[in-house]
Amino acid sequence: MSISYMTREGYDKLRSELEHLTRVRRREIARDLEIARSHGDIKENAEYDAAKEVQAMNERKIAELTEKLTVARVIDDTQIPKDKAYLGARVRVRDIKNGEEEEYLLVSEAEADFLENKLSVESPVGKGLLGHRVGDVLEIEVPAGLLKYEVLSISR
Repeated sequence: MSISYMTREGYDKLRSELEHLTRVRRREIARDLEIARSHGDIKENAEYDAAKEVQAMNERKIAELTEKLTVARVIDDTQIPKDKAYLGARVRVRDIKNGEEEEYLLVSEAEADFLENKLSVESPVGKGLLGHRVGDVLEIEVPAGLLKYEVLSISR
């Protein structure tokens, strides 16, 4: 297993989700199983089968989160240059072609969330932004073509 670096926020979010699944969700599922069992023969009990499937999915998610947290190391922002785009940096860019601006938070793959503009440093755009400074103009090859960005700001 290789080490995975994460932001404090991302680590805490995964830890909280794991705690919820193990302490709360497991109990809810156990109650659902008991109720389904009380309805009689479990061989022909769709409610019981559904509850068992939910239980299996919950246990898979618990295992996945446990593994992610086992190999996770929280990055120390004080040791990372603040003038360059690295993990944990909030990077504002302008698309040279259309003038649109976007802001991304560079995160680990485990923390990536497109809807929250949390961009994995393993993604093409995330990799392309790494190490750049304000004012840099860069070209990033993505499956849809070539992106041209200017880095407008970097913050932590």
